[in-house]
Amino acid sequence: MKTFPGPESSTRRGLPIAKEGFPFVALSGFITVYFLALGLGVAALFFFAATCFIVFFFRDPERIIPDEDGVVVSPADGRVLGVDFVDRGEFVSGKMLKISIFMSVFNVHVNRIPADSVVTAISYYSGKFFSANLDKASKDNERNAVFLDIDNGPKIVVVQVAGLIARRIVCKVQKGDHLRRGERFGLIRFGSRLDVYLPPDMKAIVSPGDKVLAGASVLGSLT
Repeated sequence: MKTFPGPESSTRRGLPIAKEGFPFVALSGFITVYFLALGLGVAALFFFAATCFIVFFFRDPERIIPDEDGVVVSPADGRVLGVDFVDRGEFVSGKMLKISIFMSVFNVHVNRIPADSVVTAISYYSGKFFSANLDKASKDNERNAVFLDIDNGPKIVVVQVAGLIARRIVCKVQKGDHLRRGERFGLIRFGSRLDVYLPPDMKAIVSPGDKVLAGASVLGSLT
């Protein structure tokens, strides 16, 4: 497994927190100050801890994006659940390589694009909220599929899957968008899963149990 941790070569942004977390940080911080002003130290301490966790959860660190030809990078931080070939399913047209990644509440939840590509379609599916580390989560849970055409290459699909306590999938790209490898495209709040469908001739570089970083860890290679 190849990993390239560290700051991105692009210009660094201001706060290393996803903007989707700002309302939660502001609300929890306000409640902390409110209880502190009332002299309720225990309650203030509890909400201060909650504020710290929310900031931690919505952290959005910079990454070095691999520039090797023919590779796809992980769209999520987390643990690889499975690396399998599949030939049937709602996102599959013929044989494809499916790599599933589980994000716990302790992982960075910002999602990134696996390869230079153009968005050809986005499909949202309502569903249930089983634990995201279960196989049935891929087909039963609420999910959002982003269909991509790799530049000068094949098609891939990235599926954001809600988890047991994840109730909000954020996808910030639209059909027709031209995206770069490692570019941020969304997130899922509070524990979830991503399934990536790759061409069958893609050589997997990860195995079940591996830890991966969004935008930095290479999942597979066409070379």
